[in-house]
Amino acid sequence: MVGQKKEWKNLKCIGAIHSEITTKKGTSGEWHYYISSRELTAEQLLNHARMEWSVESMHWLLDMRFEEDECRIESKDVQRSLNMFRKAAINLIKNFKNRNNSKIAISNIMFECLMDPLMITRVIFEN
Repeated sequence: MVGQKKEWKNLKCIGAIHSEITTKKGTSGEWHYYISSRELTAEQLLNHARMEWSVESMHWLLDMRFEEDECRIESKDVQRSLNMFRKAAINLIKNFKNRNNSKIAISNIMFECLMDPLMITRVIFEN
């Protein structure tokens, strides 16, 4: 334990956030633990965690729905372009969800767009 003190010499914050989700099947919760080299208030820690969750959510969508990790294109320029188009598509769908106060999952809206070309025009142009 004494030898580990050097590894944690810049530790300024330890925090935990409890998240709960309620569905038709019931309520479940889990704890998320954080360490930081910055001094953070509880509110600042929560804001940093939310930013991280939104980034992870975007990465999950890119990998699970667009299979970005499986893409074998070698050109870095083409990879960047595809990544930009994928993120644009996700942002269009998020904006559509917000405009319509939709409870439909982003992945379900993406599937609807694949099955119904008119849905794509609704996502892009509907106010």
